[in-house]
Amino acid sequence: MKETIKNHVRAGYPGIYLISAEEARVESELKAVAGDLKHGLHIWSITTGLVDVAQKGVRDCHDAVEVLQAIGELPENTMILLRDWHVFWDDPNPVAVRMFKEELRSAKTRGKTIIALACRQRIPPELEREIVVMDFSLPTAEELETVLDGIAASAKLPKLKKEEKFTFLDAAKGMTTTEAENAFALSVVETGELDAAVVARQKAETLKKNGLLEVIETAESLDSVGGLDALKDWLRKRKEAFSRHAVEYGLPSPKGLLILGIPGTGKSLTAKATAAAFGLPLLKLDAGRLYGGLVGQSEGNVRSVIQTAEAMAPCVLWIDEIEKGFNGSKSSGATDGGTSSRVFGSFLSWMQDKKAPVFIVATANDVSQLPPEMLRKGRFDELFFVDLPNQEERQAIWGIQIAKHGRNPSDFDLGHLAKATEGFTGAEIEQAFVDALFAAFAENKEPGDLSISEILTEAVPLSRLMAEQINELRKWSKGRARPATNPEKETLLRRIAA
Repeated sequence: MKETIKNHVRAGYPGIYLISAEEARVESELKAVAGDLKHGLHIWSITTGLVDVAQKGVRDCHDAVEVLQAIGELPENTMILLRDWHVFWDDPNPVAVRMFKEELRSAKTRGKTIIALACRQRIPPELEREIVVMDFSLPTAEELETVLDGIAASAKLPKLKKEEKFTFLDAAKGMTTTEAENAFALSVVETGELDAAVVARQKAETLKKNGLLEVIETAESLDSVGGLDALKDWLRKRKEAFSRHAVEYGLPSPKGLLILGIPGTGKSLTAKATAAAFGLPLLKLDAGRLYGGLVGQSEGNVRSVIQTAEAMAPCVLWIDEIEKGFNGSKSSGATDGGTSSRVFGSFLSWMQDKKAPVFIVATANDVSQLPPEMLRKGRFDELFFVDLPNQEERQAIWGIQIAKHGRNPSDFDLGHLAKATEGFTGAEIEQAFVDALFAAFAENKEPGDLSISEILTEAVPLSRLMAEQINELRKWSKGRARPATNPEKETLLRRIAA
């Protein structure tokens, strides 16, 4: 990031809008840039006024107009950092906006660079073409390593081995230096040593704060998924795609996959199992929360998600029911001033061009709501369709669910149960067994084939309630999506329950 800022200053950019919550780290980088270029550096805030970093002098100016007047009096080849500048552009003062624009023109001819530091993007329309916007990237592994070494030294812990450092740095990826420092320190206080589990827990709590991303801890594996052999085989072939050996081989990082299908057929379960199969952390994105009520907030949320995901790479990014997050992009211009279209476009561009090893697993129930641009090759490596489970798959699902709830599958006639649940989804099979457990518990006995059959006689599967929609989904997927189950391995044809 230092080189990027330095190049813009050397190129004569008069205005930079720098988005970051890491004020101390930004200031440290700017001091290094000023030193390399032999520029002066002044830092302003509403409380301290305008401080000359080298001379330690302070000018008493405590509002936007006063500091802009002071900037005009500074010498050539000077960098000026304005802290918390988004506050002054939430409801901009027309005088301050005009002065800022005029000061940019003056700065261009005198070698000055005005850097507005903000935690979110707020730029008046009058200045959008006058100032360059930069996202200050999250710390690299080397920067986090410096923080880790500092905590270890201050706690007088034994020197960490290289492999141990990798564990802690992986746990801290995606955090700011301050957040990482606090997490490292907390792990020492709680356990008396550095503990990666504590750091990972704190990272999960940190990501929850903005409500956009969530770290998902899952014990699921591909063995937890009944059937879907074609999809699981595809994933297993990419299991080592993020390893160093794959990079040396020249293998490009896989982009991701879109799993389309009927609700309750294991799409979300497969997303969780994918992260476990790859041995990567799982991030869940709620696409609907990308949209904010303030101007520029939605676009800022997209940048924040991308920045965090790339900082944590390699990782799996799970977008559940993606159609609900992006289905408004077509009519966006008439409904929200084009915000949805811009958010969707930014996300699509990143999916197409991303270099960081972020594997996207998106799930969808209704393909008709997905924009066609998202479905073409280049966004995802593959599109899979998950149909209702066939006889063999239902039998596997019954075995998994019975074992999951602490019972022995061999005590049940799995073939009979599979036949009795034709047209059922995996989620409905699980619920049927749970209902049987409740009924058996009320009678102080264990569930059996008979009690489960009684439950099934009262169940109305989704395939009966949504027969028309399921048939339409099947027609669309034929020739457009790969079946998640190998057709030649199906022992019984699927059909919707009568």
